[in-house]
Amino acid sequence: MLTPLGRGRTASFMSTQIPSPPLPSDDAVSQALARVRAALAELSPSVLELEDESHRHEGHGGHRPGQLTHLRVRIVAQAFLGQSRLARHRVVNGLLADEMARGLHALAIEAKAPGE
Repeated sequence: MLTPLGRGRTASFMSTQIPSPPLPSDDAVSQALARVRAALAELSPSVLELEDESHRHEGHGGHRPGQLTHLRVRIVAQAFLGQSRLARHRVVNGLLADEMARGLHALAIEAKAPGE
């Protein structure tokens, strides 16, 4: 675009638009849940329930609209036989470390062995 500067002089200006980052969406949550499910599949669970509790924490620390920030995991796996509750939580937290680095803020874990 040319802008007159007076007496026959003009200056050329280019307009550039910086694209906005994509808005978070249910798609982002679905993708995060799929990554969590894939990570926990390593334990070959007989039961795996994932509950997105992010909406319950609106306005609280760590909440980001449209993203998976608070998750409840219920998992039953043979791999937990003979392990303490703390050891089980460490296993789950270890498998989900990448997701925590991506923005998962809070994780509630119920990890059991079959028959418990």
